[in-house]
Amino acid sequence: MAERRPKSLRAHGDTRIDDWAWLQDRDDPAVLAHLRAEQAYTDAMTATMRPLRDRLFEEIRSRIVETDLSVPVAKDAWWYYQRTVTGLDYPLHCRVPRSIGPDRDTPPALSAVGAGAPGHPDEQVLLDENALAGEAAYLAVGDLAVSPGHGRLAYSVDMTGDERFTLRVRALTAPDSDTPAADLPDVIDGTSYGIAWADDATVFYTRPDAANRPFQLWRHAVSTDSATDVLVYQEDDEHFHLGVSRTKDGCYVLLELHSKVTSEVRALHCADPTGTFTTVMPRRAGVEYTVEHHSGTFLVLTNDGAENFHVIALPSGTPGTGTGTGTGTGTGTGTGTGTGTGTGTGLHTWVEVVPERPGSRIDALDVMAGHLVLHERIDGSARIRVLPLPAGPDPFAEPLDDGWLVPCPDTPSTSWAGPNPELASTTLRYEYSSLVTPRSVFDLDVGTRQAVLRKRQEVLGGFDPSAYVSDRLWADAPDGSRVPVSVVRRSDTPVDGTAPCLLYGYGAYEHSIDPVFSSIRLSLLDRGAVFAIAHVRGGGELGRRWYEEGKLAAKPTSFSDFVACADMLAASGWVDGSRLVARGGSAGGLLMGAVMNLAPQRFRAVVAEVPFVDCLTTMLDDTLPLTVIERDEWGDPVADPGIYAVMRAYSPYDNVRDVRYPDVLATAGLEDPRVGYWEPAKWVQRLRAAHPDNRVLLRVELQAGHGGPSGRYDAWRDEAFVLAFVLTEMGLDR
Repeated sequence: MAERRPKSLRAHGDTRIDDWAWLQDRDDPAVLAHLRAEQAYTDAMTATMRPLRDRLFEEIRSRIVETDLSVPVAKDAWWYYQRTVTGLDYPLHCRVPRSIGPDRDTPPALSAVGAGAPGHPDEQVLLDENALAGEAAYLAVGDLAVSPGHGRLAYSVDMTGDERFTLRVRALTAPDSDTPAADLPDVIDGTSYGIAWADDATVFYTRPDAANRPFQLWRHAVSTDSATDVLVYQEDDEHFHLGVSRTKDGCYVLLELHSKVTSEVRALHCADPTGTFTTVMPRRAGVEYTVEHHSGTFLVLTNDGAENFHVIALPSGTPGTGTGTGTGTGTGTGTGTGTGTGTGTGLHTWVEVVPERPGSRIDALDVMAGHLVLHERIDGSARIRVLPLPAGPDPFAEPLDDGWLVPCPDTPSTSWAGPNPELASTTLRYEYSSLVTPRSVFDLDVGTRQAVLRKRQEVLGGFDPSAYVSDRLWADAPDGSRVPVSVVRRSDTPVDGTAPCLLYGYGAYEHSIDPVFSSIRLSLLDRGAVFAIAHVRGGGELGRRWYEEGKLAAKPTSFSDFVACADMLAASGWVDGSRLVARGGSAGGLLMGAVMNLAPQRFRAVVAEVPFVDCLTTMLDDTLPLTVIERDEWGDPVADPGIYAVMRAYSPYDNVRDVRYPDVLATAGLEDPRVGYWEPAKWVQRLRAAHPDNRVLLRVELQAGHGGPSGRYDAWRDEAFVLAFVLTEMGLDR
């Protein structure tokens, strides 16, 4: 137990007493001492689990092909790929000349080889992350971007986990050269996520503010002193993140500004890298959009006039100030219809090329020379739709046909886009997985609709997918809504109320937890447990409304949805309700803390990883990273007494009661810039103090950030630790 140092927190006439607020002061020597003591305590309390933990680590490792490589991706004269080597934590990023393939569209057959050996005689290693890491305890590569002419590589590296990166530029070599890639003198410290090349000599990057919000766009000329770099744009509104990208056709660099509810994109033609960015559509509160470019047209995916998004086309020569499916806005006037055109600002018109569809949420779009590709959510599943483009100089002059969906054999399952960097290609790379189907990479000929399986994740140890079954169940929420639940078990695990279960949830930011395969999960299933995902509101599984019904003042809906899913699994006989373990991380960790307060007897144990459990205090503090931005998700308890009252009522830290809670394993990262380490550190103190029988552990990563350990072997050991805790709580610690 940490020392109590009571601090009064007052807002809107309400007073809260925080006995452990002092743990936020990392300059206090007692804080680090306490975190080390917490880790020592956790090590001692889990010492009996070590043999199980070691067995689980070996099981995890034994199923994974450690020396492996990805399916090569074609771009101009090269095939790009990654490979891993047994014993090495990080991947190598490589390429070979495109001429070695059987043809321009069929990936070459490359060999997975050990350390120091090339995968092919003509292989070039662009970046070896293991060499970058050296003896460091942590490494994360933020961005990798090859220049348009393929002669340079811009990459950024974080060595602590605080998500602040050092950007470097590396000189690459021609296909027939044996000279290894080598870094140029360019070194730029203190960058954030986002790199985009305009041409082979000009690269754009972002910088974060004191709160770790990317807010500046800078331009760097290769082989010049970074002190001469040019600040292109600064976003002072703290609600907005700044990003940068390049359109697939290579025509534009995009400066992207996004809050949780509003967007603005500005475009710069790559032929004029020192020119001025032009706004595609100025920000309007509540209007979100993203942009691609094709045939002289900006394709805009937006919710403007379409709750679940539609696609409109704007001529790229005359970006303007808004769109709509009714009366136009801005300095010009005009009208529009749902499927026709409308006059916007200036002289250009917009066309709705893909309307909003009932029951479908468009998540993203991609462009091909003769097709538009949409990534949709239909009935809770991620699907891919291909829409042929009509011939002619302006393929977006009229609304497009509905096209066709890429088939998915399993339910529940998910499909997502692979890397497709070439606009002119007629082959669509996509990936597919389900709870019983390992990750599978396909190349789809969009003309013939024939798909070729290029690679399926190999699972060593005699894995038989027919030995497992998955299903989509539905739970009735208190308000009558039906909440989807994805489940998987071994086919010989009975559905008679005797099987333990691990129930996972997240439910925030419109982020969907897709039902994908995990070889690590087999250690759970093969011992007779069920794994389930509660697709609660606040996520994006069932469209924009599903998200809206689980955010801001409606946030408690996420918590009652999760409990309803747990109750359904127990009542239906799918699982043994007395051996039900819950797991979630970050915003899903807030979910874990809230459902513990809502239904403390429902769960045998809870795993809360980097949990956002002191949410009210954090959202009241403007000085903390991300707080202002996050208020669009959680609400502003400073300005809005109503939101304060809602958060006060569900904040896990503020609502710990004198009850026997489920056993808890919480985790924290000292360098975490998203959820401060002190949130779980304080929460476990209050849980221990609430009841003498509460058993609460805190696992502290002193050299990692929000995502935990960076190396794959440490990540597997970390997962083995969590699974050992879960299986022990389930009574399956054999």
